[in-house]
Amino acid sequence: MTDADIAADTGADTSADIDIEALRQRALTTLTTARDRTTLLTSCVDEPELTAQVSPLMSPLVWDLAHIGNQEELWLLRAVGGRDAMRPDIDGLYDAFEHPRSERPSLPLLPPAEARQYAAEVRGRVTDILASHAFRGTRLTDLGFAFGMVAQHEQQHDETMLITHQLRTGPQALTAPDPDPVPLYTGPSEVLVPGGPFTMGTSTEPWALDNERPAHRREVAPFYIDTTPVTNGAYLAFIEDGGYDDPRWWTREGWAHVRRNSLTAPEFWRREAGQWLRRRFGVTEAVPLNEPVVHVCWYEADAYARWAGRRLPTEAEWEKAARHDPTADRSMRYPWGDADPAPEHANLGQRHLRPAPAGSYPAGESPLGVRQLIGDVWEWTSSDFLPYPGFKAFPYKEYSEVFFGPEYKVLRGGSFAVDEVACRGTFRNWDYPIRRQIFSGFRTARSGAV
Repeated sequence: MTDADIAADTGADTSADIDIEALRQRALTTLTTARDRTTLLTSCVDEPELTAQVSPLMSPLVWDLAHIGNQEELWLLRAVGGRDAMRPDIDGLYDAFEHPRSERPSLPLLPPAEARQYAAEVRGRVTDILASHAFRGTRLTDLGFAFGMVAQHEQQHDETMLITHQLRTGPQALTAPDPDPVPLYTGPSEVLVPGGPFTMGTSTEPWALDNERPAHRREVAPFYIDTTPVTNGAYLAFIEDGGYDDPRWWTREGWAHVRRNSLTAPEFWRREAGQWLRRRFGVTEAVPLNEPVVHVCWYEADAYARWAGRRLPTEAEWEKAARHDPTADRSMRYPWGDADPAPEHANLGQRHLRPAPAGSYPAGESPLGVRQLIGDVWEWTSSDFLPYPGFKAFPYKEYSEVFFGPEYKVLRGGSFAVDEVACRGTFRNWDYPIRRQIFSGFRTARSGAV
């Protein structure tokens, strides 16, 4: 690691040569993009639906709205701007660790109009702070980290609110154009990733979160990985071969979960008149065979991989496939290089409300030819969510540290519901292996030799 890498990871001020005005504009743009999306997600349904809980797994939309404003007040107004608290009386009410989702509807939440007004007033004051901030002085402010962290936080809640929209019943509330059609993908089904060391994680990405840090070397044996995520058509073959009825393919815990919950297909699928259908944001449609499968839990992904004679990739394997450039022997920010995502690279940002067909986005493929590693669906890996060597919690333990352990599995790559500010080649997501309401899919791997 270089001196700059180490300085960035230890919190030293590295902003001397940074274009402060460009950084200020980036922070404003990402915050505005997040708020525009929050507004869309909370204005497309009537007030009763904002205050209702569609599932004990999810908060009422109005809780997310005020929570977003409260976190922005805590970190940008108070911590960065040194301003007096606006609403200290609601800090506990919107503390995600104090109140589990199942009990949030019973709390004295701000009503929708008041929640909107609160979030808007916070944003107005934050904009004033942003206009004159120097982006240096502490680790929290260096290179605009706190602004990036808050933008990522809001976009993560926007994704959560989109999941709530998927879970709700009733007529369609959201619309978006479909991804561009592409010819049926006929390229190689898998790619060989050579063995050897590579740099995993980051010590230089200015808005990377604590669990992505620090950069460190990992040794990975050669392996093959699917060129595209597993499709609905491929997963349907598993179903029709009796995959949900055969304990051979399931871990002990997974088989117990299948039996206990009578699982027979991905979430939101049903078989009717000999045809597989799925519900997607209030619309019922035939299951599209060439799209990546979505709304499967880790147990389902693992069982499919076993049935196919393969396995899920480890987190290190996934990141090497996504970031390693074997010609230059370096790790890139994204599969296509270091440039920020553009529409030709990946399906991100709720631009569409579904994954793109398998084989889409050739401009976004990795140097080895792996496609759709960023966007479309979160991809389950075989790895538990654990800290990297040298991990340091920042700026608070509750973001990552309290979740480390074998209870959670790592997902990588983002989905169509993820904004680019919260999606990098190093970005790590995690969830319980039973979760299916999330926009989760997978690809498989197998060990290989050069």
